[in-house]
Amino acid sequence: MKPYLRVHCLLVFVSLFGFLTSSSAQTGSIHEPVRYIGGTSIDPDIHEGRLRYAVGVESRQTLRVNRSQPELADGFGWTYSHASNLAYWEGTFFQQYLSNPVDEHISPGQTLLIRSEDGRNWSEPEVLFPPYPAPEGVQIPEGYAGYMMHQRMGFYVSNSGKLLSLAFYGHSEDPFEAGGIGRVVREIKKDGSFGPIYFIRYSSHTDWNESNTAFPLYTTSPDTAFIHACEELLENTLITLQWRDEDNGLDGFYTGERGGSAFSYYTRKDGKTIGFWKRSLVAISEDAGKTFSPSVKVPTLTMAGGKVWAQQTPDNRYALVYNPIDIDEYRYPLIAISSDDGILFDDMVLVQGEVPPRRFYGRWKDFGPCYVRGIVQGNGTPPGNDMWLTYSMNKEDMWVSRVPTPIRHAVKGAVDDDFDELSAHGPIPDWNIYSPRWAPVQVVPSPSGEGMVLELADEDPYDYARAIRIFEEGQEVSVEWEFMASAGENGRLEMDLTDRYGNRPVRITLDESRNLSYWSGHERKVVGKVETGNWQRLHLRVLATPGGHFSLAWNGEQIAEQIPLTVAVKSIERLSFRTGPYRDLPGRKTPNEDPVPPLPGADKKVPRARFFIDQVSIHP
Repeated sequence: MKPYLRVHCLLVFVSLFGFLTSSSAQTGSIHEPVRYIGGTSIDPDIHEGRLRYAVGVESRQTLRVNRSQPELADGFGWTYSHASNLAYWEGTFFQQYLSNPVDEHISPGQTLLIRSEDGRNWSEPEVLFPPYPAPEGVQIPEGYAGYMMHQRMGFYVSNSGKLLSLAFYGHSEDPFEAGGIGRVVREIKKDGSFGPIYFIRYSSHTDWNESNTAFPLYTTSPDTAFIHACEELLENTLITLQWRDEDNGLDGFYTGERGGSAFSYYTRKDGKTIGFWKRSLVAISEDAGKTFSPSVKVPTLTMAGGKVWAQQTPDNRYALVYNPIDIDEYRYPLIAISSDDGILFDDMVLVQGEVPPRRFYGRWKDFGPCYVRGIVQGNGTPPGNDMWLTYSMNKEDMWVSRVPTPIRHAVKGAVDDDFDELSAHGPIPDWNIYSPRWAPVQVVPSPSGEGMVLELADEDPYDYARAIRIFEEGQEVSVEWEFMASAGENGRLEMDLTDRYGNRPVRITLDESRNLSYWSGHERKVVGKVETGNWQRLHLRVLATPGGHFSLAWNGEQIAEQIPLTVAVKSIERLSFRTGPYRDLPGRKTPNEDPVPPLPGADKKVPRARFFIDQVSIHP
């Protein structure tokens, strides 16, 4: 080889080696702070995304809006709800959220609070920050159309143990920067009452101050402990960075460049703080948030305008929770990915895969679970090893989800669940629960008087109760369970066996006329009438392979064998109970911004139906 060719080849090798080593060392640095290394992505046409579930997630609706019967909801009949925040303090969960009559960013706006001691049973909403009462003689600036609220952060627990709640007043339709008024604060006291409302910070982009705003500055409070708590908060950089969306700090309140919108963070085990913003933006701070590296768009994180929630989980790992879709108007499903080191993330799993119908049209009311947030570090640690999340559904109803950690998607071993060792209305280990307020899922005493059972009730005209038991993935599986339809009530119970992608090869239905049926391939077969008030036992043996089949026995009587599956699958891993038909609407093509009237009868309960599940046994 000629000498210059040797030199050229050496330079090429050195350059290639340098590229490979720098790119491989890049992940975890300011150039790529995190990376999702999993190969799983979503099917955008399916609500569940064809993802595996995070095992044992319990999702419960905390507010169901109601326009014509406001006494059943918030007392106002407002149907836009959004921007939920969560805290746990003195043995109680606190959920704070924004509310408008119909539309996003259209006045008036207020902030409400709901509470729970167990995360399952929630109080009625209370007004925490009312619509802004402008001082007499103060005019709305030209170009604006009233007052609204906007916030990315809701709570702060001080070192002295005070619980502060905060919100931001501004002008609609644009409360940011020049449209802002300021951030308000009030104390939530141990007896449940609220302290007075104060401004903790006026917008640095305007001339609003103590002389022309509705509430005094916090420094005028007669409570010195409250003042100290506010000042402690003002000095907490990572907490106040959540405020930067509304006020960019022209007065020097912030250092460094703004990284993006809707900040969340965690601290890695090496002491570095990783900041996350909307639209896949991530940066690193080495000084506890005072300054961040320039935020970079991480290509392996697919996000749009919905929030991303980042936290260190109770098992000393890390989680990111977000909508893995780059379309703003269709924010589903809600997923989690997890990490050992806060750098490399894997195992995309489903947290919330339900998208009920949006009952009330409103401007910018995006479909699906929106603007997820957890409990900010320092804002309380609930008992147990769970990650607690809160979000709005369709920017209409409010929800919380309890995610057990470590986050897992697979179950090993046989399942034998009789619920007898569980407490009434308590947690349901290893079951995935979807529980609207008008369609609750809970453990209750058996109607036959012995032991405990799982109850699915339903009075909701547009939603359903759902309970899913994940079991060890297999091809040959024996599945048994007992069910009872409550005497004198009517309704529908769909019982499916699914694979890891949500395909439903086995479908059994108890319809509103009490007909029990199953699907044989594409054909519905009626088995017979079910007597309400009596336990029914089903036993299936399933061969879940392409060309597979199952056998069905009802109350010990063999009904049929070699029943063809409805769809070809390679295995099964979930048993699903649902009090309504399968749905995948709204879809990505469902118009989001076309005004439509409220869904008929959306505010009225339908006659109640209850179903009880017991003696669930699943074996290879």
